[in-house]
Amino acid sequence: MSETGRAAALMDQVAGRSGRWRLLVLLLLGGMAALGQAPVGAWPLSVLGFALLYGVFSRAAGWRQAAGIGWAFGTGYFLIALNWIIEPFLVDVARHGWMAPFALLGLSGGLALFWAVALGLGRALGGGALGFVGGLGLIELARGYVLTGFPWAQPGHVLIDTPLLHWASYLGSLGLTALVLLAAVALWAAMTGARRALLALGAMVILWPVGALLTPEAGVAPEAATVRLIQPNAPQHEKWDPDKIQGFFDRQLAFSAAGERPDLIVWPETAVPVMLERAATTLEVISDAAGSVPVVVGLQRRDEMRLYNTLALVEAGGSVAAVYDKHHLVPFGEYMPYGDQLARFGIHGMAAKDGQGFSSGPGAQVIEMGALGRALPLICYEGVFPQDLRAAPGRADFILLITNDAWFGKFSGPYQHLAQARLRSAEFGLPMVRVANTGVSAMIDATGRVTESLPLGEAGWRDAALPPPLPPTVYARLGDAPMLVIFLVFLGLSRLDHRRRAARI
Repeated sequence: MSETGRAAALMDQVAGRSGRWRLLVLLLLGGMAALGQAPVGAWPLSVLGFALLYGVFSRAAGWRQAAGIGWAFGTGYFLIALNWIIEPFLVDVARHGWMAPFALLGLSGGLALFWAVALGLGRALGGGALGFVGGLGLIELARGYVLTGFPWAQPGHVLIDTPLLHWASYLGSLGLTALVLLAAVALWAAMTGARRALLALGAMVILWPVGALLTPEAGVAPEAATVRLIQPNAPQHEKWDPDKIQGFFDRQLAFSAAGERPDLIVWPETAVPVMLERAATTLEVISDAAGSVPVVVGLQRRDEMRLYNTLALVEAGGSVAAVYDKHHLVPFGEYMPYGDQLARFGIHGMAAKDGQGFSSGPGAQVIEMGALGRALPLICYEGVFPQDLRAAPGRADFILLITNDAWFGKFSGPYQHLAQARLRSAEFGLPMVRVANTGVSAMIDATGRVTESLPLGEAGWRDAALPPPLPPTVYARLGDAPMLVIFLVFLGLSRLDHRRRAARI
């Protein structure tokens, strides 16, 4: 038997077998596909994993079996890609540690239901390459919106650290996902002896150097503003320790006062341990340390009974020039659905103080930053939602993201979060100032390239020149609408092709 015949026969066996053996194989294939995500970055393994998934899918007996294949593969994929989800539960081990394995298994199995729907839908509408790509693409789009959305670890994210990132400026992260899935289908076809698949693979390979050639220069002009990134490196289990709070605060003051004066200083999320409404004296101290340079700080504020996760622009003398309240909150982290009722049983969000935790701000906004231009502020998790950037009332000159990635641990979570920040810059053609409590803090240019950074797990500061914005991208203008149409067309064509084949029988 030829090598191509062996590949097809093996997938026949996987699709045809039931029970633990098929589940184990699909879990392993899903885990392999996840290795393309940061920090491993083995994107060829991702393409191979999805190629083998397509091989199994193409042999599914019906939509139910296809859905089961999607769920098993997706569970393995998310178990590896989202292993960092256990980290928040280990901050207070005595209180939350027992939940960690259940959180990882529950989240992985829950997100895999999206992929079960995707492959079940794709098979019901005819199967084949178009059903596979259209079903998974459409459901990945939905994953960014359903139940407030969680578009983390999309298949296309494995291409962020390649020249193919440039194509996100046209079709966003879903365009990258389509490239991965189409390459997987073409690879499987080549593995099973279809010569025309080699042409398809060749066409996709050409996108790599073309993407590199078309990526514009986003160099920094000599007169560019200088932004100081402040990274205190406060571990989450120590961040609110009464004996250590002052030390972390003083560290940030010292970093702000060091060296020559920049044009702007940025502290990370919840860097100020005082509520905004009581922080007048604290903000004066910060302004004095900064030499009256404007400082962006993260802190919390209370408005009557509502608590907000807030970004504030502090000017000379400690005056507050602008305030932004985070509006896209982390469910079960910053707030609990039905939180007041659950609080009676001692169940709270990871970062919530009590009851339902934080309240949502009014929405996306743009802040005037004087000579630096207009900033689009984001806090932590908001950076993974491109629709939140498109909702801003007007185009900014740069994105300003503050975060506390100490919640995500020290391995995969912070690097995946950084990768998605790079993706947002490339999608919108905007530079980003990204400041993280424990790292990685970075200056990112409008093509998604990191120009300056501070390593994960180190305290320090870095002065970085602010790169210029590029003209509005196709994605900034149109968003996900083109990819929605493409995926729906794929599914429609899959259905038509299925009917034609059935009519010939």
